[in-house]
Amino acid sequence: MIDDLLADAEKRMRHSIDVLKKDLANIRSGRATPGLVEHIEVEYYGVPTPLIQLASISVPEPRMIAITPWDPNSIGPIEKAIQKSELGLNPSNDGKIIRILVPPLTEERRRSLVKMVRQRVEEDRVAIRNIRRDVMNDIKQMQHEKMISEDEARRAQEKLQQLTDKYIKEADSLGEQKEQEILTV
Repeated sequence: MIDDLLADAEKRMRHSIDVLKKDLANIRSGRATPGLVEHIEVEYYGVPTPLIQLASISVPEPRMIAITPWDPNSIGPIEKAIQKSELGLNPSNDGKIIRILVPPLTEERRRSLVKMVRQRVEEDRVAIRNIRRDVMNDIKQMQHEKMISEDEARRAQEKLQQLTDKYIKEADSLGEQKEQEILTV
């Protein structure tokens, strides 16, 4: 029963880390990556659709993203969606391919992106601690109802704290890597 609780906690913490990885991949660093634009929502025939479902995205040069829509009629909506996004990118098209030049980041923009990374990492750490709190309450409830002994409860709480420390450390590590990527000129 305790093993099930701990396994569930680990699964939830792993999911939290996966969400953080996706969030960090969408934050712009100095170089072009398909992950930068693939999740932009495009209004396609009245339905918000992720860009990755409408086009192939490639990086032919380190500072350029090329988007080749499968439906030529979707070029306009794709361009509008990219311009409306908070990425600050300016797309251009030749009728078949949308090209986006990724300009180098200014020092001020780098600082604001680092703040955004730190905020996302902190949100993830809070989510992990909330998972720990929920499972800790379940363990205490089981002990209170005499389903487990005091020693079993203490061991379970120690294992839970080890899991929490492991995933918080991983979140911090991901954040530091992204900060280094952003600050590297």
